[in-house]
Amino acid sequence: MGTGSRTKKRLRPPSRLLTLAEPRALLELGLGIASVPLLLQAPRGDGHPVVALPGFLAADGSTHMLRRYLGRMGYETHGWGLGRNIGSMMTRRHRLYEEVAALYKKTGRKVSLVGWSLGGIYARDVALQMPEAVRYVISLGSPFANDVRATHAGKLYEKLGGESVDDIAESDLIRIQSDLPMPATAIFTRTDGVVNWKTCVLRESDKAENIEVLGSHCGLGVNPAVLWAVADRLAQQEGAFKAFDRKGPFRLGYPRR
Repeated sequence: MGTGSRTKKRLRPPSRLLTLAEPRALLELGLGIASVPLLLQAPRGDGHPVVALPGFLAADGSTHMLRRYLGRMGYETHGWGLGRNIGSMMTRRHRLYEEVAALYKKTGRKVSLVGWSLGGIYARDVALQMPEAVRYVISLGSPFANDVRATHAGKLYEKLGGESVDDIAESDLIRIQSDLPMPATAIFTRTDGVVNWKTCVLRESDKAENIEVLGSHCGLGVNPAVLWAVADRLAQQEGAFKAFDRKGPFRLGYPRR
């Protein structure tokens, strides 16, 4: 989808209808819990560390199901450990650099990052800052591309974080949208009621892909099709990349367009 800038045509946040439909995330949670026997059939991991980064306003509790599942699939899982995701990203990101660097040093293995919404923007920033320590990056409904303002959470982010998108350097915005040096997957849904889905897709290449799922923004971290895709992607050997195969028990959850 290419690199964006502030001069591009503005995208609009999702429609009010999609926003009002976000409570369907509870259905996705129920499906995720009921699907555990099937989810455990996904490819298993090799024990490398995985850090799950929560979305705006959320804390590590929001990624509990994701981390518990990945733990059962053979990964060493961690929360981001920075409390609730509120505040200026440009100032808080340095603490995350330290957390990932410490984990990399402690385990001696590269760290995979799974970021939900704003957490995915943090994940991309960390990957670009310290590529030697990051193995794989997965974003879930993260508005890093095109017009990052196309979200219903923008005004609240500015109010609580004391940071406007206009305060962020153009170079930082372009940097976060750029291609990553390691394999990356962007998972998104066209029925996202919080962010415009067009801001959540990356430029595809021989080591980067987009995976569309059926679901809501608030349900991405518990949606069984998402959980399967995350486990499948992380199970690849370090440095290797093969496009996601939409077969398997949740194939109906991946629209083909």
